[in-house]
Order: sequence, then structure tokens, then C-alpha cells
Amino acid sequence: MTATSLRLALAQLNPIVGDVAGNADKVRAARREAAAGGAELVMFPELFLSAYPPEDLVLKPAFQDACRKACEELARETADGGPAVLLGLPWLEDGKLYNAYALLDGGLIQSVRFKVDLPNYGVFDEKRVFEPGPLPGPVVFRNHVRLGIPICEDIWGEEVVECIAETGGEILLVPNGSPFRRGVIEERLNVAVARVVESGLPIVYLNQLGGQDELVFEGASFVLNADRSFAHQLPAFRETIAITEWERGPDGWRCLPGEVAPVESGDEADYAACVLGLRDYVEKNRFPGVVLGLSGGIDSAICAAIAVDALGSERVRCVMMPYRFTSQESLDDAKTCADALGVRYEIVPIAEPVEGFEQALAELFAGTNRGITEENLQSRVRGTLLMSISNKFGPMVVTTGNKSEMSCGYATLYGDMNGGYNPIKDLYKTEVFRLSALRNRWKPAGALGPDGEVIPENIIVKPPSAELRENQKDQDSLPAYEVLDDILACLIEHEMRLADIVARGHDLETVQKVERLLYLAEYKRRQAAPGVKVTRKNFGRDRRYPIVNRFRDSGAPAHEPDRALVKGVGKAGGESFDF
Repeated sequence: MTATSLRLALAQLNPIVGDVAGNADKVRAARREAAAGGAELVMFPELFLSAYPPEDLVLKPAFQDACRKACEELARETADGGPAVLLGLPWLEDGKLYNAYALLDGGLIQSVRFKVDLPNYGVFDEKRVFEPGPLPGPVVFRNHVRLGIPICEDIWGEEVVECIAETGGEILLVPNGSPFRRGVIEERLNVAVARVVESGLPIVYLNQLGGQDELVFEGASFVLNADRSFAHQLPAFRETIAITEWERGPDGWRCLPGEVAPVESGDEADYAACVLGLRDYVEKNRFPGVVLGLSGGIDSAICAAIAVDALGSERVRCVMMPYRFTSQESLDDAKTCADALGVRYEIVPIAEPVEGFEQALAELFAGTNRGITEENLQSRVRGTLLMSISNKFGPMVVTTGNKSEMSCGYATLYGDMNGGYNPIKDLYKTEVFRLSALRNRWKPAGALGPDGEVIPENIIVKPPSAELRENQKDQDSLPAYEVLDDILACLIEHEMRLADIVARGHDLETVQKVERLLYLAEYKRRQAAPGVKVTRKNFGRDRRYPIVNRFRDSGAPAHEPDRALVKGVGKAGGESFDF
């Protein structure tokens, strides 16, 4: 008799790359919970057993063996008559390695499907490690429903879903490892709607959760029926297991309405991503906590707030390291911020070590003018002190340079760039100001920090300064941040010509200066700590520029190619030759 109902559990969970045994235990725990909820089948995100992305770790034969062995053990356990399992893992077959998704049921690995469309852009590099699979037909589950399994990127084009629909697929189950960036939630939904419209099939979009190095996977999984209506929306930035109920009718399968959770967007999503990214980097690397320099400026203040929201105040240690250029205002602001966050706060003056360095260098520097070299000694002493606290007591140093500074080289190598992780590395200075104001009136669900104002208003409104010399202000040597950040976004996120940036209303000389600073600081960024990806193009996996690079945009308008000079380009059958 044809079944008319299905209970499917969606496990939006947070795995750890390489922790095969731990991830397998998460599968077991989720299966028990799904069984208690009456589910017949429980679904996990893409490559859940290895976690995503495993990068070159997946090329190790021992790692491949560990994943396959764990999968086989989990398959045997399904002989107990409980829920079946849909699980992603790397799969070696005939000497080729695939990004695979397996159906485990009745004590066996019933079916395996391979990812077809391997992404190889931005943060993705799957063609480096996996082979593309053949176009898949549906998987038959317990003889009563044909499940189509396009894996992540497979739904961003039409071909895979079209093949599934044409070969009898009834429900699209899409396991994903789709990292967060601004606007991606809306993009995913638009893609899913397009596939639903084309195929006439309902779709389950299940995404991974958690931080992995610079990537954050926010979950935000959902279910769309064939009429494009929302049946379920899982929360973002939080683990959850949702039981979905399905009924077969004359027009096919339909998911009954369930919870439609609110999903953070805009600045709230950016802040929540920074919290989750830092939390998981610390937790998954087993640091006891973090330490950072709290200067009285906005960058260190928001990093402290993010750290407390991620880890709790008892695991965050803040150190003020004043020198003779540190103002009383900064001392007061740092203390107020530390008190509001409830963190351990200490003051370590740096005059003696800074002057010791200057004395050691006095003979070498004789006859030269005092300048940026001496200023940077302050930052490098601070970096050394923080690293020493880390070495002695174990907390990871949080580094606090924003994207504007990282772009222009206004962060000191071996100084304030010291550290293990940077939660605001992909936030421009104007965004740091905006998110600081946001945090004073809102905090993410699950945040461990206090409610209310945690970043003193004076820190937000005062002109930013590194305080490395008397009366120093950031805008002494940089354009206003509103101008600078717009130019940088044009250069980094959009790769625009200088002429097109000038057409937006910017001064050519200013744009050329910013471009020059951006290129010159490439060597610094190669040595920078990882940090949370928020924008479309971050410094790291997204942007791979040469350090040795003499190209500079002249500012000329776009060149119109002289096509009359071109004899042939890419002609079928090749060129003809006269001999």
C-alpha cells in the first residue's frame, strides 16, 4: 500500500572539521531525538561526518578511512528499526573522491549520491579535492517516496534538479554547507523558489551551523512547498532539530505548516555572525578564554563586547596598556566599558619597555628624525605583552583591526595585529560604529553578555585615534571614514576601475592614494590572523592578490577593444592556416 505520510527530522547542527567520532556521536544523539519525535528519517547537512569544508584534510587516506568506517558503523545501527539517516561524507569509489550523501537504513547503506556541480569560486575550492558525480536520479525510501538529493551547489543551476524531476523525484532534499555573507539568505531563497517553480516539487533546504576558521554557517534552513509557500523556517545562528510532517495528496507531497522562526538580517546578522565565529574558533580550538587590549577606542570595545557575548565575561580578560600619549578620556572609557561588560580588567603601563627599546636603538637611530618607527614601538610592546599573557595563562589573543585599517596598512605588524583571531576583520570602520550602537540596544539570542549599553556612548562619538603621538587623529592621514570605506568597497568587493569610482563623486588623487595603500599592505594581510567573513569578498579565502604587484590603475576610462585587429578568437574547429 502506498504511504501517504512522512515524518522527516532536519538536524541543523554544528559539527567540527576532522572530529569524525564526535560528529558521528552528534548523528546518534540527533537520531535518538528524532525517534522520540516519531520521525522515520533524519537528515544532516552536507559532509556532516567530516564537517564542511574539510579542505586538503580530505585528501588524507587515513581521514577518508575514518569517515567511511564511521558511516558503516552508523549504517549498522539503523538495523534497530529506528529512523533512517541521510548523511554527507567524503566517499572514495574506484580511486575517485566524491562529495557524497548516503541513505542509511535497515542496517545497510541503501543508496549513495554524489555532488555534481563543484563550486570553485570565492571561498570554495571543491574542484581541488573532489570529482564531480554523474547526474543523479532519486533515492527510493522504504518503497514509498522518491527523494531527490541535489547537494548544495547542485540547485544553483537547473540541470541536476531537472534530471531528478524527469526521473520521478517527489521531494527535493538539499543538504548544504553554505557560509554566511550579507544578502546570501535572500539569494538562497530566490534560488530555491526558482527550482520549485521549474520542477513543481517541494524543497527542503538544510544548512550547516557553526564557525569554521573564517567561515560562519548560520543555518537558517527552510522548507518550501510546491506552491512556494513557507512550511518551516528554522532559526539562524542556533542549533535545532525540527520534525517536519508530510502528506501525499493528489498533487504530490506537501509539508504541513510548522514554525517559521524570525531570522536576523542586516546589521543584526553581521553581529551575530561575529559572535558565532569567535565562539566556535575559541571552543573548537579548546582555548580557555581570550585576552585583548582595551584601549578606550571603538574597535577594542566592540571586540570585547563580541567576546563577552560569545564566551561570557568570566572568560574574557582585558588589559589597558597606557603610554604618555594615552588620554585620561581613554582610560576612563576603557574602565567604563570593562565595568559594563563585567570582565577582568588590568592596567599595565608600557613606558619602561618602550623607552628601553628606544634606548637600545638610540645608537642605530642617531641622526634620524623621530617618526612612525618610534610610534609603532608602542603597539609592538602592547602586542608582546598580550602574547606573553597568552603564553603564560592560555587565553587566545583577540586582535582588533577593522577592515578599513587592514586595507590601508594602518595596523601594526607584530603589534596590534598580534593574535589568534579577529572578529571584526571584515567590518569597515563605519560598520564598526554602526554595530556598536546596535549592540547597546540589542543582543543576539543566546548571547552571554549583559543587556543594555556595554560600549560607552563617548567611545562611539569621539574622533578615533591610535594615540601614538600627541593629539593624533585617524583623519590626519586618511580620508573621512565615510569616504574611505566607500572607496575601499568599490576596490575590494566590486573591483571597480578608478574612473568609475571617481564618477561616484570621489577625488581621483584620493582614490589613487587609497588604491596604493591597499596594494602596499598586501604583505601585512598575508600575516594577519583569520577573522569572520561578513562581506561578499573578505581578506583571506575570497581575495588572493600577489604581494609583488606593480599594477596601478591609471584612472583612464574603460578601454574599447579594437576588434578589427583580432583575426579569430575561439573558433570551432580551430583556425585555418596557409602553408
